[in-house]
Amino acid sequence: MIIRLRYGRRLQTYLKIGACVLVGVCYFAFLYRESLNAYEHRERATAAELEADAAEPSKQQLKLKRQQMQRQRLLAQLQAAQAGTTGTNATGSSATAVAAPLPPASTLNPVYEYSEELHSSTERELQRRREHLAAVCERYKLQEKYPPNPWEFFVSPGHNNLVWCNVFKAASSTWMYYFNVLAGYDVKYLQRTETQPLELARKRFPRPELAELMELLPSALSFLFVRDPFERILSAYRNKLEGNRNTFYKALGTKIVHRFRNHSQGGPWPRCGPTFEEFVRFLIAEHGAGKRFDEHWAPIYSFCTPCSVNFTIIGKTETFQRDSEFIIRQAGLETLLLGLGKLPQRKQRRIGNQARSGIKSEAVVERYFADIDRSTLDQLLKIYRIDFELFDYDYRKYYDMAHPWSLEQSTAGTAAAAATADSVRTSAGPRTNQNGLWILQLIQNQKQPITYERIIALIEEVKKEPLDTQEKIIINATLRAGLRLGFFQRVGKKFSVPILH
Repeated sequence: MIIRLRYGRRLQTYLKIGACVLVGVCYFAFLYRESLNAYEHRERATAAELEADAAEPSKQQLKLKRQQMQRQRLLAQLQAAQAGTTGTNATGSSATAVAAPLPPASTLNPVYEYSEELHSSTERELQRRREHLAAVCERYKLQEKYPPNPWEFFVSPGHNNLVWCNVFKAASSTWMYYFNVLAGYDVKYLQRTETQPLELARKRFPRPELAELMELLPSALSFLFVRDPFERILSAYRNKLEGNRNTFYKALGTKIVHRFRNHSQGGPWPRCGPTFEEFVRFLIAEHGAGKRFDEHWAPIYSFCTPCSVNFTIIGKTETFQRDSEFIIRQAGLETLLLGLGKLPQRKQRRIGNQARSGIKSEAVVERYFADIDRSTLDQLLKIYRIDFELFDYDYRKYYDMAHPWSLEQSTAGTAAAAATADSVRTSAGPRTNQNGLWILQLIQNQKQPITYERIIALIEEVKKEPLDTQEKIIINATLRAGLRLGFFQRVGKKFSVPILH
């Protein structure tokens, strides 16, 4: 009896387990079938969409076609009006009316004709840029110093031999997007992919060999885009190093901080990233040591070697929209590139290496360069002055932004700086040198922050005679040491004493 009971319970348990397994198998079979149905439905929908796209033009194509027809009608009306005016002005004795001269033939694709006046002015400006660059190259004999460097060139032989040198931090993300479109990537894919645009582009446009590039250039439409050199390095600093937020450049930022920051300031100094002044000092030191620059702040004259590569077009970020459209029309790529939908704002900021704040570097350049003294600016300009001259940018405005006080690079200046820094460090004691304490009191007595020039004027009023060079060196060193130690603070180009709570 007991054996039968145990056998019955075991059989009942097995049946329950079997029933659960059967239900589970049926459930997963149901899910699998539904997944297959959904996949087949999606494939059919995609195929139907592709057939529809092939059967009828897209909205964008229709829009471009309408614009083309409107331009052709306007051009025909203009020619008819000119012909009519010429006919009415003709003399009665003439056997035939003198026909109005046709406008000069455009080098643009005639199907996509646009304003001849705009086209002509753009051509004149681009020609002026090429002539200016050639004159500077010849003046400094730069062809011999900087041979062609094909490293960052993109060559698209299938699109009228289009050749582009990628200058980082000079609107490069837009043209990287264009070249990926020319490479055959779908626009929707480019909008959603997490792969870096440069990586995608290099899969289709590998780095050319020097011989290949030089053979192609005479028949190619070659171009590059340039930018104010100091705005460009500021943009690179803000995106790559400021705040140590960029993972790839964090190690470099920490290295700059360890090398150039005064450790006596205290606080979490390695984590906050280098200041712009420290970054500039790093560039000066690297250039002095003859080291190769990162491509984001490498000078264009050594990077794209425009003196050794005869570029057809030199575009500028200041006229980016106009110059880009000119290039697209010259290459006959209107149907592919004009009217492309913009990337989402988040995507533009990520692939374009834009600052997280969204504020453009040219809007804040004065604030950053206010931390640079003129002596440091002189050394920085030695690196980038050729770029300023090649592309006709004005570097003199930066001397108005930089603060005028700087320690003279001489033995006397160095000794004075050390002596005065010691006096500021011990200014709390009654038997120390009074230079630091006296200037501290002078600034503190002012109700508002005062400029460096005003400080000099006040001191000369007290002395009743102009300051000599040695005295100015001591004052400059005092201000510099006071700023580093926290006795003074700078508000723009003015000095004040911090309020203690």
